[in-house]
Amino acid sequence: MTTKLFGERVARVEDPRLLTGGGRYLDDLGRGALAAAFVRSPHAHARVLDVDVTGALDVEGVVAIYTWEDLAAADEVEGTRVAEPLPLLIPHPALHAGRTPYALAKDEVNHVGEAVVMVVATDRYVAEDACQAIDVRYEFLEPVVGIDTSRRAERLVHDDVPDNVAAHLVQQNMGDDELLESTMAAAPHLLELDLEIERSASMPMEGKGVLARWDAEEQSLRVHTSTQASTSVRAAVAAKLALPLTKVHCIAPDVGGGFGVKIVHPWPEEVLVPWAAKRLAAAGLGDSVKWVEDRREHFISSAHERGQLQQVRVGFDDDGRMLALDVRFWHDNGAYTPYGIIVPIITSTQLLGPYKPGVYRCEFWSMYTNTVIVTPYRGAGRPQAAFAMERTIDAIAAELGLDRTLVRERNFIQPDEMPFDHHLIFQDGRPLVYDSGDFPASLAKLKELVGWDDFAAYRDRLREQGRTVGLGLACYVEGTGVGPYEGAHVVVETSGQVKVATGLTTQGQGHYTAFAQIVADELGVPLSDVEIVTGDTRRFPYAVGTFASRAAVMSGSAIANASRLVRAKALRIAAEALEVAEDDLEIVDGVVRVKGAPATRMPLGTVAVLSNPLRYAFDEASQAATQFAVGTANKVPVPEGEEPGLEGTAYHSPERSTFANGMHAVIVETDPDTAEIRILRYCVVHDCGKLINPLIVEGQIHGGVAQGVGGALYERMEYDESGQLLNASYMDFLMPYATEVPRRIEIDHLETPSPLNPLGIKGAGEAGVIPGSAAIAAAIEDAEGIVIHRMPISPSELFALRQARTDREDT
Repeated sequence: MTTKLFGERVARVEDPRLLTGGGRYLDDLGRGALAAAFVRSPHAHARVLDVDVTGALDVEGVVAIYTWEDLAAADEVEGTRVAEPLPLLIPHPALHAGRTPYALAKDEVNHVGEAVVMVVATDRYVAEDACQAIDVRYEFLEPVVGIDTSRRAERLVHDDVPDNVAAHLVQQNMGDDELLESTMAAAPHLLELDLEIERSASMPMEGKGVLARWDAEEQSLRVHTSTQASTSVRAAVAAKLALPLTKVHCIAPDVGGGFGVKIVHPWPEEVLVPWAAKRLAAAGLGDSVKWVEDRREHFISSAHERGQLQQVRVGFDDDGRMLALDVRFWHDNGAYTPYGIIVPIITSTQLLGPYKPGVYRCEFWSMYTNTVIVTPYRGAGRPQAAFAMERTIDAIAAELGLDRTLVRERNFIQPDEMPFDHHLIFQDGRPLVYDSGDFPASLAKLKELVGWDDFAAYRDRLREQGRTVGLGLACYVEGTGVGPYEGAHVVVETSGQVKVATGLTTQGQGHYTAFAQIVADELGVPLSDVEIVTGDTRRFPYAVGTFASRAAVMSGSAIANASRLVRAKALRIAAEALEVAEDDLEIVDGVVRVKGAPATRMPLGTVAVLSNPLRYAFDEASQAATQFAVGTANKVPVPEGEEPGLEGTAYHSPERSTFANGMHAVIVETDPDTAEIRILRYCVVHDCGKLINPLIVEGQIHGGVAQGVGGALYERMEYDESGQLLNASYMDFLMPYATEVPRRIEIDHLETPSPLNPLGIKGAGEAGVIPGSAAIAAAIEDAEGIVIHRMPISPSELFALRQARTDREDT
């Protein structure tokens, strides 16, 4: 019998190729292509007065130089739309002042790193030399840096946005402000908290990159790009360059990390490089152009995330049950809003976590600043949300002198209340309804895993040794598998090999393995017979993208649906050929056979041959499908409603998102002299529904925890008042090394299947990062007895908090 693979710890099939140097990343492609480089603004806010390129014209090897005026001139002649602002990808009624950048700056720059001039040359070195020779004159404008400065609106990022507010949104789960205030006033206890999460950013090992080739004979464009959304880049490029969609092909090669920063579609370079390739090919100067981002470019011209100021009011009873929760926060969206207000919407809704807080109201303002744009980064608004809610729960417990887990238990949504409707609108525009989960069971698992009830004795033992430790925990719920859809194509070849294509991209998540496990189980074939292709619009042109922990839920479900179509067709064809009933057949190890009589059998490859009636024999296998071998008397070769070939295409389009959840507990030690913070233990309980591959899920959790540790203790984007990013290199931007990440992350799983897809699965990709700051803040607070309201926290900041406490005690 074929071994069932769904749920098994199968080793990743993609790793041998990558670990032995077989990967093909963007910079491995395009040997001999022309190279692009960009003149980028050194100012956070300035008017562009003049661009003088004469100094670069004589640089040997320069092929072309483009400014915004060149884009505009081309648009007028060719009907392209490259000079227009880039698209606002996700409009929203609350985004009343959405602004997007131009591919090359027009009149004004709004953050350091904004592209002003594009140079194309024979190689990157020449292009960079030419950039240095271009003189751009600016009129310096006072920048707006930081949320506080933006809120004061003494200076403006965009002249036509007088308060610097890009968006303002209020969501309430019941009633109105009057109900909230009356409930708050009647509550036995009231607390107010001021919280802050600082700006950070994802740092994939591979930055962005684009390679474009124009085929003049076919009038078609091929774009390779390091992206999380190849089909979306294809559509954007086609629209901007006024090309038929069928004439644009977009391929994501191996991608060395994404984490959200590569979901924007298109980035300016993804429009400019293909545009330049087409123009230069027409001029006979070369048909391919390539650009690869350097590390400083990534810091100053890609995307950041996280930065929020939060104000929380909560009313609760003597048992710690929340009666009313009122949250206001200000979100720094940077200079533009190409990805809409997805991040603050997620914060406002996912803040609720596993709790039912009574009357809930959340109001946010998304603010412009003269800094790099903010778009989703792994977790996408949820780390901020978990920080706000979990700090609130801990504050309630401290106020009442109750165990922190007890307050959580008293506020949990119960399993018998699922599905649970929060009466809010989630980021996908659909109701915020939790589909499944058992939060009390997860907490019980976490307490046992970390030894919650025994921690006091552990603390006392270490205290006798002069060591200070603390224990914190944090819970979260993560909306995953957002729509609108994903699709897949599955085909069985005459060799018996199964080829699978899905449109979303992969950046190292283990898709090739997990998807192959689904196919192998559905079709009854060996894992080694399955080949997965992702992110190539030539193979599958319709997709949405890889983000929001959606790949397994969306493409996994689509692949299962397509595989089931193929299986049903295979059984129909084999039943006719073997003259048995379909119900009497099974597929085992790639062979269709009669149950209980396995000698009556037919390889799946032979079924594939029979699925395609032929007039001509091209090889030995195809002879079995020709007209005199099969015969056509009294039989339609291809029945109505069917197609030749043993293949199927299917989609998965859910009514709403699935909601994964989990809980983290961490034990930290704080040094009494240096205030250094060391993680001693890190425990995770995670529920992503049915597990396709626990090994891959745990790998995702490990990676997420590492990023959560970075966000809690190290990573921040440090701007000065003039809008200069002070730590735009790995020398200055701190990330955790292997020595800072817990050596062992202790993981337990709970599986509450989702009813919203055929596999019962929920997403897992972002889970590890979401509660990190909240859990670590709680542990530090428990160790030090100092309330932690701001993350990330460094040893110097903890030392300052200690000193402030001493000063208060002295006075």
